[in-house]
Amino acid sequence: MGCYDCCMRCLGGVPYCSLVATLLCFSGIALFCGCGHQALTETERLIENYFARNLQDYITLAYIIQYFQYVIYGLASFFFLYCIVLLAEGFYTTSAAKQTFGEFRSTMCGRCLSSSFIVVTYILAVLWLLVFAFSALPVYFFYNMDATCHTIEVLTETPASINQLCVDARQYGLLPWNAVPGKACGMTLSTICKTREYRMTYHLYIAAFAGAGITLLALVHYSLHLAVSQVYLKELKHREAEGRMSYDLCGRLQRDRGGGSGGGGTLCSPYPASISDTQ
Repeated sequence: MGCYDCCMRCLGGVPYCSLVATLLCFSGIALFCGCGHQALTETERLIENYFARNLQDYITLAYIIQYFQYVIYGLASFFFLYCIVLLAEGFYTTSAAKQTFGEFRSTMCGRCLSSSFIVVTYILAVLWLLVFAFSALPVYFFYNMDATCHTIEVLTETPASINQLCVDARQYGLLPWNAVPGKACGMTLSTICKTREYRMTYHLYIAAFAGAGITLLALVHYSLHLAVSQVYLKELKHREAEGRMSYDLCGRLQRDRGGGSGGGGTLCSPYPASISDTQ
């Protein structure tokens, strides 16, 4: 085999669908976990500097943020390993593996393993849909805050109206109702919106939200690809069984014809002896 044929054989066996889904999953998880972790840290800093004066007012929020950061570590590790496993499954079901190790033979263990991947990936996609919706909440909070700051900049000529425009962190459950001050109003709020911490936190939450969406897209892509591959392999196995039955029937007819007339005459099956995967 020449170098060109070897390269074409290797490229033809690459599971491009699984590879694209893996790259999407890696990029989405990297955005969600990296930006989400830093955004939570910046949120705690904003609450501490501008919305709460006593440590006891935001100590619960600090513990929740720390807990979510540990969850992010676990999510990053889990999805990295799971995507590698799915990519390996994609390589195993390609024609390159069958050309290297011989004709594909579907076993009960292999079918159960493929079905398990489909179920687990589907469940992960449903659960990640909830994560995607949850990651939209801080984006909504900062969007309202940014819209209020924009209104304050427009109404700079009427100070009385400006002081009535506030953002209350207690309404969103970030602080208890007895927290002081718990809210920012007027020019104080406008000053907060111009700080580096606010802009960075807002953009980080947007990036984390986008990463959650990319990860959800990758999981849906994985689920569809695994389901289609499972259906394709079942159809291939059915076609191969029909081909073997037709070939055996042709052989018996040839033997019966040869035994009855002393030889002569040839019957040919319209089906090939074996049908290989063209994936």
